[in-house]
This record gives sequence, C-alpha cells and structure tokens, in this order.
Amino acid sequence: MEAGIVGLPNVGKSTLFNALTSAGALAANYPFATIEPNIGVVAVPDPRLKVIREHIQSEKIIPASMRIVDIAGIVRGASKGEGLGNKFLSHIREVDAVLHVVRCFEKATGGDDITHVDGTVDPIRDIETIETELILADLETIESALPKAERAARSRDPEAMARHETLKKLLEPLERGTSALQALANDPEGLASARALGMLSAKRVLYVMNVSEDDLHGEGPLSKQVRERAESEGMEAVPVCAKIESELAELDEADKMEMLQSIGLEEPALHSVTRAAYHLLGLQSFYTAGPKEIRAWTIKQGATAPEAAGVIHTDFQKGFIRAEIYSVDDLVEFKNEKAIREKGRMRIEGKSYVMRDKDVCHFLFNV
Repeated sequence: MEAGIVGLPNVGKSTLFNALTSAGALAANYPFATIEPNIGVVAVPDPRLKVIREHIQSEKIIPASMRIVDIAGIVRGASKGEGLGNKFLSHIREVDAVLHVVRCFEKATGGDDITHVDGTVDPIRDIETIETELILADLETIESALPKAERAARSRDPEAMARHETLKKLLEPLERGTSALQALANDPEGLASARALGMLSAKRVLYVMNVSEDDLHGEGPLSKQVRERAESEGMEAVPVCAKIESELAELDEADKMEMLQSIGLEEPALHSVTRAAYHLLGLQSFYTAGPKEIRAWTIKQGATAPEAAGVIHTDFQKGFIRAEIYSVDDLVEFKNEKAIREKGRMRIEGKSYVMRDKDVCHFLFNV
C-alpha cells in the first residue's frame, strides 16, 4: 500500500518527503525539481511498542511501515500534457491514497523568496487546480473507455456490466466538476469499482497544510480555509512546517527533543502525518512480542486472524489453527502474559475472528 505526495510545484512536497524518509538533500526551489517519483519507506510512530516493552523484555522494537511516493508537481493543464502532466498523473494512478500538500503561508520566515507557480498564495484555488486536473483526466479515461465497455456489457457478463454501469454513473458528476470520491461517497461498491478502474479522483485524500514557523498548529486564516474545505468533504487536514521538519530530521534524538520543546511541540508534526496516512490507507497494526523482538505488523482494517498470521509468514495462514490474543491494555493492567492467562484475559480466537485495535497475538499453526 502506497501514499503519493502531490500538489502544485514548489509547495514543499519534496521537502516533506525528505523529512519523512530522511532521504538527504532538499530539492531545488524551482518547478519540476522532481520528475521521476522518489519512493521511501516510513516507520509508523507507535507509542504502544514502548508500552509493550515496559512489560516484556526484548532485544529490539520493529515498528510498522508504509511506502511514500514523491510525485512531481502538477500544474493547470496537466490533463492535457502541460508540465509533463500525463506522466505525473500516471504516477498518481499507481498509488492507493493521496497526501495533498497545500501551501498555507505567504512568505517563509526570514523572508526567503519561495516562488508560487501562480504568483499568489491561495490554498483553495490550489486544491481546486489539482482536483480539476484529476477530474479532467478521469473524464478523458471514461470517454475513451465507454464505447468499449458498452459493447462488452452486451455479453451480459456481470463484471463487464458492472464496469459499464460505474463508467456511466461517473460521467455526469465528473462533467459537473464533482470528483469520483464525492460522487460515490454513499456507494461503497461503486467507489471500489471506480478505484479498480484507475479513477484518479476516487483516491482518498489527506490535506497536508505546509504552514509557516509562526503558525505551527495551523490556526492561521489560510490554514482555516483548508480545514473548512476538508471538513466539508469528510477529509482530514494536518498542519506541518516542512522547513522545521526537515531541520528536525537531521538532529539526533536529544537535540530533536530540545528543539521540539523550544517551539512548543510534543512530537514532530510528521508523526501526525504518518499516522493519518496509515489510517487513510485503511491500515491498522497488530503486535507480536517475545525476547528477540517486539513488532508491529500491518494489516488491512477488517482482516481476519488467519490473514494477520499470513502477514508474518504464508505458512502461518495455510496451517492456521487458532490465535491466542490479548490487548495492550491487558498488559498494562496485569503487567505480564502469565498474569493475563491466570486472570482469564488471554482469548482463544479461531479463523473467523476479525482483528481489533491493540491486539497482541500468538499464532498456533500446523504445516
């Protein structure tokens, strides 16, 4: 599962990506500094791992992770090929969700001149520019695919008929400028079908507000506009000062904590971005704990116990017998697994069990 960082050129996408992945030098300050997408693996901040380690001694902790793709800036006309737009749009098609970086500051602290591709700063206009290009690209896809889909639907094949129905259902809303995500908000099956068909505007979106150093909590007028927009769409918006985050990424832990305290933050804002992106992708974690490692494993929300076991090893899923499961909260309350068993809080779950948040697991299998 991948999340792609998108936005207009020069809004801080590559700075954010480098901070997230500690990928090195920042991109140059001009449009299309990124052409080919960069891909990084980001650890998901999870305080529960430290909580588990307080009660179970282990050699190491391994957090869950997710893939982040830095996609080049999109400009007005991208759907028609402007700014190498078709190539960039194809990169968006390949990711599962979108982190839309929006500039929410007029001038950088210190007076650095950061050129906006449209000459002025207007976050709602910027959001609408990107959304419009995704919608236009989807319209082009539908208009070229509909005749073939209509012919295929005459065969009465259920899959072909469903594809044709989804394309028809999307045509009118897209022509009105409504995204596939909003048009199919109350139609989960239709939305899943639209995503399977590669509709760009059907991607789930997290707005990342790139704020100035004097608006770290995203409470300024530009940030408020984005928050209101996100709320109206049922989305989420997270404030980040990409400049500060890039500086934090270069510090050791002690210096990082000192800098955070000096600016009034408890943790890097990127932690909030990563957790929000993880949730945006429909992911959750479960845990295994032993003397060698305490580890968070990534599964889709709604995964069953055998599917979770299969993430560790395919043999675990094939030969799944049962799972012994307790909650991180049980560990906090009873201090160790022996006490959890004695108190009857160690649950025995079978193949139909749906994994829950905070589950710590032992899987029993036979191959």
